[in-house]
Amino acid sequence: MATTDGQGYQFADFEVTESVKHKFAEDGYIIVRGLLNSKEITKLKTALEGDDAGILTKKYERDDGDGRTSKTALWNNPGNDITGIIARSEKVTGTMEKLLGGEIYHYHAKVIMKEAFTGGAHIWHQDYGYWYENGCLFPDMGTVYIAVDKADKTNGCMKILLGSNKAGRIDHVTIGEHLGADLKRVDELMKVCPLTYAQLDPGDALFFHCNLLHRSDQNSSPNRRWAYLVSFNRASNDPVYKHHHPGYTPLTKVPNSDIMDCGTSMESFGKNFFGGPKEDFSFAKLRDSKTSA
Repeated sequence: MATTDGQGYQFADFEVTESVKHKFAEDGYIIVRGLLNSKEITKLKTALEGDDAGILTKKYERDDGDGRTSKTALWNNPGNDITGIIARSEKVTGTMEKLLGGEIYHYHAKVIMKEAFTGGAHIWHQDYGYWYENGCLFPDMGTVYIAVDKADKTNGCMKILLGSNKAGRIDHVTIGEHLGADLKRVDELMKVCPLTYAQLDPGDALFFHCNLLHRSDQNSSPNRRWAYLVSFNRASNDPVYKHHHPGYTPLTKVPNSDIMDCGTSMESFGKNFFGGPKEDFSFAKLRDSKTSA
């Protein structure tokens, strides 16, 4: 099985060139090593672990169907704490804006917590498999995955099918408490799209397209795997349905220096937290359509 070891751009000399845009379009992702430097990722990690504002107490759990649960804390509005400043920084928002080809806005952010020995799996899916059901008409969307802890094969790192974004949107169905891609189509794509383990060090970032097929296994190792993810939508792709994530809201970018200058570690006020499956518009839509079929 292939890994992303040795792949990626070093942030110190990174810029979004035409070559980078081409790679993103062809592979469905790019990796920027050291997007957050050691001081910045330590600041984020310390804030998440301290969690003075109780953000992680807002987490919800989903049964992975195999005896374990996945834990996520998700919110819609970035705010001005360290998580919001990172999301709005030039190196996060500015990079994704160039990769997606136009103005973007903050669709949501989340912390995924795969605890040691107990972390649950995420099944094969495309983010656009959900977001299409939310009324986003075009796949002009993407996510920045920032490793808080080291992510590798042993602790359930993300697995991707290289270039699967070019297959377009795949039908998704409800599987337990998850939405998953049609596994027959996934099996066919696995024959032509190399399975790749996205192995990342703390501070590394994976910028990936919303049609990239990905999943992650359970974490049976003694090492936890936490990650911070920020998802963006093109301003021109305002959802046509009111749902549990926001419509177009102008996003104010900030300079990268604001990350270390930020004096607010964690703040829950105004973030508009997602309450889990019970509030999931796309999940309910697909579940109900299956019931009525």
